[in-house]
Amino acid sequence: MPWLIAIISAYFLYAIVALADKYLLKSAIPSPKVYCFYVGILGISALFLIPLGFSIPQPFDIAIALLAGAISILAILKFYTALKKFDVSVVIPSIGGILPVFTFFLSFYFLKERGTIEIEKISAFILLVLGSILIGLEEKKSISLKSLQASALAAFLFSLTLILSKFVYIRQETFWSGFIWMRIGAFAAALFLLFSKEVREEIFKKRVSFKKETITLFFSSQAIAAFAFILQNWAIYLAPVIYLATINALEGTKYLFLLIILTLLSIKYKGILKEEISRENFLQKLVSILLISVGLAILAFK
Repeated sequence: MPWLIAIISAYFLYAIVALADKYLLKSAIPSPKVYCFYVGILGISALFLIPLGFSIPQPFDIAIALLAGAISILAILKFYTALKKFDVSVVIPSIGGILPVFTFFLSFYFLKERGTIEIEKISAFILLVLGSILIGLEEKKSISLKSLQASALAAFLFSLTLILSKFVYIRQETFWSGFIWMRIGAFAAALFLLFSKEVREEIFKKRVSFKKETITLFFSSQAIAAFAFILQNWAIYLAPVIYLATINALEGTKYLFLLIILTLLSIKYKGILKEEISRENFLQKLVSILLISVGLAILAFK
């Protein structure tokens, strides 16, 4: 399954990017709107991919592609806003559990394609969802109604982006053409953020002067994120509709990679893992890893 290799590789790269995002949002670029603006305008760099394959489809297809790109920026904005308001250990598991469910139902409703629902597919899906939820949960963290609503909104927008992206890839002549049109939509949506006074003041009045290290980290992380995003979209392009929800469920591998990276870094840099991991929390992580591993094995060897 080439799409399975592509999406796992993408989530590995996203785990690296997540570390940079957490640092930038916490200190260097504290505003989610400003961060989304910078991320979105980089979408125009997709124009450099035009030589790989680009076409001008029907107006309807262009509109859907632009809409998919715009919604992706809105999804990121709602996600970053949720991270600013609520604990990451509450938001991530909530989105991890809700997102695949949204995608499962939306894929059948909008794409009108029915695949054979085998017991192996359902088993792998359930195991991956459970593993994704468990690996992000932490002790003494309660989920409030407001945090659940914020997470559900972000999950719905991410799911809608994925469904629209698959629709674009089905109708476009080449992968790159659909990808480029959606990035143009993301760029346009980012420009709309300039209507926000907060964003304008940050950018044009230079309220915050960025250090050289911040700029280097931002562009380095975004370069990695761009490659991860291409891999993720390639997986969406290749995967049958029946597996779209599974692509979301596989996001648990990103947090698995993140946990491994943080553990390795903590060996050299003390204090990265600030909290002691209790026996119960360790067992929880171990169970989640086993669930994700079994789910992946079912997908890979079925």
